[in-house]
Amino acid sequence: MELLQIALLLLVLLCLLLGSGLWIALALAGTGYVAMSLVNPTPGLFLASAYWESTGSWTLAALPMFIWMGEILFRTKLSEELFNGLAPWVRRIPGRLLHVNILACGIFGSVSGSSAATCATVSKIALPELKRRGYDEGVAIGSLATAGTLGILIPPSIIMVVYAVAAEVSIVRVFIAGMIPGAIVMGLFSLYIIIWAILNPKKQPEAGPRLSMMEKLRQSAQLIPCALLIIGVIGTMFVGWATATEAAAFGVFGSLFLAAVTRCLTWRSFFESLAGATRLSCMIMFILAGAAFLTKAMALTGIPAALAAAVAAADLGPYAIIAILTVVYLILGTALDGVSMIVLTTSVVVPMVQHAGFDLVWFGIFIILLVEIAEISPPLGFNLFVMQTMTGKEQTEVAWASLPFFMMLVLTVVLITVFPEIVTWLPDYLLRQ
Repeated sequence: MELLQIALLLLVLLCLLLGSGLWIALALAGTGYVAMSLVNPTPGLFLASAYWESTGSWTLAALPMFIWMGEILFRTKLSEELFNGLAPWVRRIPGRLLHVNILACGIFGSVSGSSAATCATVSKIALPELKRRGYDEGVAIGSLATAGTLGILIPPSIIMVVYAVAAEVSIVRVFIAGMIPGAIVMGLFSLYIIIWAILNPKKQPEAGPRLSMMEKLRQSAQLIPCALLIIGVIGTMFVGWATATEAAAFGVFGSLFLAAVTRCLTWRSFFESLAGATRLSCMIMFILAGAAFLTKAMALTGIPAALAAAVAAADLGPYAIIAILTVVYLILGTALDGVSMIVLTTSVVVPMVQHAGFDLVWFGIFIILLVEIAEISPPLGFNLFVMQTMTGKEQTEVAWASLPFFMMLVLTVVLITVFPEIVTWLPDYLLRQ
């Protein structure tokens, strides 16, 4: 049987298993078992070794720690303090408190690492406040739905850890690489709000009374605990004092300390956060284990190498490859979550990307931006579901409100593709020191 026929057979099998409602991890492992059976008489041994190798990793230990940190902070007063601390500085900017949505999501995302947690937590505080003050509901909903995706782009991010492990690249380099693109996305979101506010002055309330510098600083003092946690987690990795796993452990300790200081830490919230982190970590690791077995099986069949050779023979050029992959990932994003998208495609896509000459760290940020776009793409964009639950609006209404911000994410993808140094310069500079 030719490799193309095998590849099509495996693709159809995987689609059937996923469509049947089987767990993603089991669908991946089942497809890998069939693929391995075609080239090896004892696929069960490879299954066992792949599961052990993929989960028994010191690097992967960072994943449950970052998830637990986010679960703990989700149960604190952090989001309310973020809103109150940022609000005084945007009162005179067109759009005013709408900018707090972007800034708060960016900061909370950097300590939670979760898109859904960021969207839900900040929305819970911001939406009632913005509605009470008379802000346009559509722009408020759209900005929160899209800015919530910053939780997976601004480090530390759960999905960054998953990609780094799956693609076998440095977690720290991927973390650092996400910082400038994250700042660009936040800047573009705020730029759109400013332009919208200038064109629609009647859809925003009057600016509140001026505050003295001392009053602004007093309110912004609420940002200090969050800022210290961010500096502690990310800074120790930047300067080389800690690995990603050690920094994640520090983050858990810091979040527990913050929860205790704000009197949000009870035995009930502690066990709820631990249970939530355990469930999510087990799900992701199970998927990674299934994907690792499929990756090993695919490598032995020779399909990824054949596809990479076919792409090279087609002489499509780097931009054509990126355009094709963009379409593929956006289609996948309508049906799969970000973690599943990455683990499903890594074994096939990474050899193609490497052969085309792309930096794997850059490609990780590229995929994460596409996952962000998928998070707000109907019909299955997860952040659309979150905002639908938070507001009671129809999903189509939330999607239309998110469309302008959606286009800002598309613009960011274009920028990092045309100017890849936006992603690669900072990790190259910092880790060369």
